[in-house]
Amino acid sequence: MTLKNAAFLALIGLSLLTILLAADLIATLLGVMRDVIPAMALLRSLVYVFASLTLTVFLYVFHNKQS
Repeated sequence: MTLKNAAFLALIGLSLLTILLAADLIATLLGVMRDVIPAMALLRSLVYVFASLTLTVFLYVFHNKQS
């Protein structure tokens, strides 16, 4: 397996994880709006989505820079 293929596989996996974390963020946001979930859970979800998006962008750029 080449480095480019490994980066592409990691990009696919992290993209799926980002989608799941974004869905969790939406569910948490709705729970906070209904006063079912504490507001600190929203901060945790925001941090997770931000970290996941950052790593997804990094892997995308890394994948494109491989020759």
